Amino acid sequence: MSIDISVLIVSFNTRDRLRECLTALRSQTGDVRFETVVLDNASHDGSADMVQLEFPEVILVRSTANLGFGNGNNLALQHAQGRFVVLLNSDALVPPPTLSLALAHMEAEPTVGMGGGRLLASDGGWQPSVHCFPSLLDEFLNLSGLAARYPQSRFFGRFNRTWADPGLAADVDWITGAFAIIRRGLLDSTGFFDPRFFLYYEEVDLCRRIKAAGFAIRYWPDLAISHIGGESSKTLKQMHFSEVGLQVTLWRIRSQLLFYRKWHGPVQAWLVKSLEQGWHTLRALRNRKRNPAKTAESENLLKLWEQAWRDTQGGAVSPPQPWSSI
Repeated sequence: MSIDISVLIVSFNTRDRLRECLTALRSQTGDVRFETVVLDNASHDGSADMVQLEFPEVILVRSTANLGFGNGNNLALQHAQGRFVVLLNSDALVPPPTLSLALAHMEAEPTVGMGGGRLLASDGGWQPSVHCFPSLLDEFLNLSGLAARYPQSRFFGRFNRTWADPGLAADVDWITGAFAIIRRGLLDSTGFFDPRFFLYYEEVDLCRRIKAAGFAIRYWPDLAISHIGGESSKTLKQMHFSEVGLQVTLWRIRSQLLFYRKWHGPVQAWLVKSLEQGWHTLRALRNRKRNPAKTAESENLLKLWEQAWRDTQGGAVSPPQPWSSI
């Protein structure tokens, strides 16, 4: 019997959330034939043992090192047999019949290479799930707070599409990996996640390649997924200025430089660095007397940008992975 969908879940220390996620998948209705592949990213909370014991139908792949999100999915894909691949976060709950609906959408719209849906927080509130491709303009709008101040503006709210009606289907630039469905045949031709991205920007890069191949990225509002968000990060016990918190921010900046260098060249990689460093230089000066905490935050970010620039040689290379022993 052929498999319609392979659900790929990369998990890191999210045992209880992962249990809820897999239980929700068991409740799927419709005639969709799917399999589930869980890639355990060297968790130390018993996640893998829980899957093996409680969900014997799941294909469990144990990694001895934390491969990150992209490379974890790359390894999971090697065990997948479906005609379509669904990316699913371990802290996301997929209500029935989401998989059947997603499959129907993809089969009805052959020009769509990757599709996603609406992400809902635990309180039912809306979470951004689709975005515009990053640009220097968007970096400035987010840094300055103008995007948050004027979310209904088509210009200021462009990056997270906060101006758009979430109840309307639309072609978009990129979709977060919390839930997304992709054509397996397309991945075989374009490649899956770029292994240089340990964490952050891997979905953005993949969507750029899918669109470059002539396929659309589509948002469907009838696919509603409950998403907690940030569960793996919480297990790192990060505080704002903790060593781990700074490490995660460093990962984001490294990937940001890798993305800009790959898609926009060395000049824009330098410009995005200069933009954020310039902003935080002014912010540190402005808050030096009245808000020392904000000054310290900006000064830390200035140092992290310099480190990331050195680590990636200006966005040209990815540091050896895993990027830390966390």
